[in-house]
Amino acid sequence: MSLTANGELSNNPDLSSEQDQPAHYQTADEDRISLAQKLIYGLGAFVNNLLAAAIGGMAIVLNLGLGMNPALVGLLGALPRLTDAITDPLMGYISDHTKSKWGRRKPYIFCGAIAAGIIFALLWQLPVGKSDSYYFWFFLGGSLIFYLAYTVFATPWVALGYELTPDYHERTRLMGVQNFMGQLAYLVSPWFLWIMQYDLLFDDIMVGAKWLAIVIGAFTICVGILPAIFLKERKQKLPSTGSADTHNSHQKNTAEKKESRGSLADFFKGFVVTLKFKPFLSLCAATFLVFNGFMLVSSFQFYVIIYYVFSGDQSLGAEYAGWAGTVSAIATFCVIFLVTRLSTHMGKRKTFFISTGLSIFGYSLKWFCYSPAYPLLILLPAPFIAFGLGGLFTLMGSMIADVCDMDELETQERREGMFGSIYWWVVKLGMAAAIATGGFLLNATGFDVALGGNQASSTIFWMRVFDVIIPVIASAAAIWAIVLYPITEEKAHEVRLELERRRGNAA
Repeated sequence: MSLTANGELSNNPDLSSEQDQPAHYQTADEDRISLAQKLIYGLGAFVNNLLAAAIGGMAIVLNLGLGMNPALVGLLGALPRLTDAITDPLMGYISDHTKSKWGRRKPYIFCGAIAAGIIFALLWQLPVGKSDSYYFWFFLGGSLIFYLAYTVFATPWVALGYELTPDYHERTRLMGVQNFMGQLAYLVSPWFLWIMQYDLLFDDIMVGAKWLAIVIGAFTICVGILPAIFLKERKQKLPSTGSADTHNSHQKNTAEKKESRGSLADFFKGFVVTLKFKPFLSLCAATFLVFNGFMLVSSFQFYVIIYYVFSGDQSLGAEYAGWAGTVSAIATFCVIFLVTRLSTHMGKRKTFFISTGLSIFGYSLKWFCYSPAYPLLILLPAPFIAFGLGGLFTLMGSMIADVCDMDELETQERREGMFGSIYWWVVKLGMAAAIATGGFLLNATGFDVALGGNQASSTIFWMRVFDVIIPVIASAAAIWAIVLYPITEEKAHEVRLELERRRGNAA
């Protein structure tokens, strides 16, 4: 059974799977989200990406401004993320089970944005003249508190997006808009290093970091609360099954859930069930690989540009890196539009194969285009690399929303918060692993900041190798992970039909 283009039930055998001749379905008017609502939800993505980019991108000042060992800087980025393994799913569970007159998500989005903005601004008010040990423990403690507030904001905001519409294609459109808005953060974040060391505004790079953090914190508060104020949560109805046996079984399960709901055992049970869901694991694996590959070289490439292309000139290297980041961000806007359109014609999985393949081509180009003789060629790989994250975060949010429907079919629960929290913990884990590994890889190349532009030739060589090979291998592995993903457009519609039948609604 499936839906026709007009939204009617049909047993038409000519509707084939996505692998053969994809079926297409029109979005019903009641399933559409207004552009204003999509933009407001997208502002949450802007804040989310801005904080993530800032906490990672600004960390370079701990090395360049305070002289900290790169390995210690890497650990500062990685260790706080380990706590997210508990705090993210716990926040998802709390949000899923919250009952208030403001909804399940909005109170946390509002309070989390305010707390994250204040704590981020305070985190970078570092005193000068202290030891590496002092900076390490000061920043580690502050980061743990910041990431907790960040989780309170981001986890419910993500879950809210999964439940704004039940339509297969409208979900992709929503995620396309939010990803588009989120990419605006990457128009400015590549310039953070240049801003912090701009001598006409600041005496040194650490003073620049302090003021930049205050601006980012204030912006987080003012903009991050908007989704909580202006968006409406959809009311979820409990499913009702057709047969008496199934209905009695459901009543029994519901009674058991009420007894254990709110308990630690219930939380861990939901956590394990989520991790065992194979379609979800495919998405998590692909995201970890693509994002981790990108993040590992996102800070690493600064060193390649500065010390290979520009022979140690930090100012000129930061400027060109900023232009490359801007080109990448602009290209990503186009990628999001193309991926959203392509997905409605070819399906989400095939679109992922194409976008990730183009990003592999872009990473490979870096070996030839990062050249001291032709520095402007730095800009050439950026549009192709943009297909990696541009396609990933346009498609993955929409695919996870489909996974939530299939999970409800099996468990009779709506657990957007749990799925979203675990998924984004995987993203954060990838970021933490990339930051930590990046520091150790940099040390492994033999890099010494005291040598300036006089780095050994072997150091430059291994910098370039890591910058290209790691994201290429990771992205290729991600394509293989999505080969195993089973939810096509037709399958998603069949799941929705059954869920609507259970709830007693018209399909």
